[in-house]
Amino acid sequence: MPGVDREAVQRRTLRVLFAAQVLSGAGLGAGVSVGALLAEDMIGGTGFAGVPAALFTGGSALAAYVVGVVSQRAGRRPGLALGLAAGALGGAGTVAAAAIDSVPLLLVCLFLYGSGTATNLQARYAGADLAHPDRRATAISLVLVGTTVGAVVGPNLVDVMGGLARDLGIRELAGPFILSSAAYACGAVIVAVFLRPDPLLLARAEHLTEITGADGVAPAADVVHDPRTVRLAATVMVVSQMVMLAIMTMTPVHMREHGQSLSAAGLVISLHIAAMFLPSPITGRLVDRVGRRPLIAAGAMALCAAGMVAAIAPAESLPAVAVALMLLGLGWNLGVVGGTALLTDAVPLARRARTQGGADVALALAGATGGLGSGVVVAGTSFAALSVLGGAVGLALLPLLLAVRRHPARDSAAGDREPLVHVGDQD
Repeated sequence: MPGVDREAVQRRTLRVLFAAQVLSGAGLGAGVSVGALLAEDMIGGTGFAGVPAALFTGGSALAAYVVGVVSQRAGRRPGLALGLAAGALGGAGTVAAAAIDSVPLLLVCLFLYGSGTATNLQARYAGADLAHPDRRATAISLVLVGTTVGAVVGPNLVDVMGGLARDLGIRELAGPFILSSAAYACGAVIVAVFLRPDPLLLARAEHLTEITGADGVAPAADVVHDPRTVRLAATVMVVSQMVMLAIMTMTPVHMREHGQSLSAAGLVISLHIAAMFLPSPITGRLVDRVGRRPLIAAGAMALCAAGMVAAIAPAESLPAVAVALMLLGLGWNLGVVGGTALLTDAVPLARRARTQGGADVALALAGATGGLGSGVVVAGTSFAALSVLGGAVGLALLPLLLAVRRHPARDSAAGDREPLVHVGDQD
């Protein structure tokens, strides 16, 4: 578009998204670290400990769809702001439910709280809208790494926020949700006020200008829709999310049953979340330079290794459990960064936000299955059995990558136009 410096807008977009991700990461990390314990206390029984993760991710599924539809029609800014605001409302409602000891209100608000989780993940797509195709994974990873700061700080404020909750006369475990609600609300304000111009709307306007040949620009070729690659990318993200949530959800419960403190569980979860997001700048560059599929394969092997280490690690050993959860976070990171780039490569601008929202619906539903099923599996067998099963499911991505091969390479469009091929997907 005339008068618009695309690179300057992209830099501003990444800065705004990074700031919002820091806050929404704090909301995500604080709630996830104690959600299972709060449900176990209010509902009763280890079998219900997976309920919060199932509700978080069930709410994420609905929110992913809504945010995707709103973004498709009106742009990223209203979609992301709406999702974060809903997460803030869910966090506040969870605190109220704990204060009045209402299980029905707790379940409803945990579901709503999942909107923040979905929106936190969907922000990565906004980072890719204006990125050059061969820097797409790097842009995605820079947005994701913003989550790290808040996600690491959030779980480590569990004791502080618990003390605040006690001072207010409510359950200690509700304290982190006070932080979550405030963090999501601040993130919503940042996106609503500062994410201008909207990256998706600008990308569409630029493409429309190019295809009409305005300003002497030759018509640009859009991405060729590739359903097989879309399904593969979605499956990679779904499996990564399901395995990660299943093992992560039950780790605090497993640790507490073996005498570990709440602060120890918070530390492990914060290290896990750091491993999910902190390596992003490196993994993003590797995905762009080495290829989507090799890094996805590395993620599958990391998920498998995480499951095996978690299965044999003594629950009394904080370092051993931390190593398992860090491997789990790294496997998730590789799968999600690689899968997101692969998906974006395969979808044209006209249907991008809707398709991305649909993929995140599947992502959230898989997480709900993993979260709810994890408590049932552990109650019926053991944490070690759950970990081995998760590792095996993660490793199953390897034969899938071999079975779904990419199409032969076609010529790419020059400059910063959308390519006809999947950039960076070298085998």
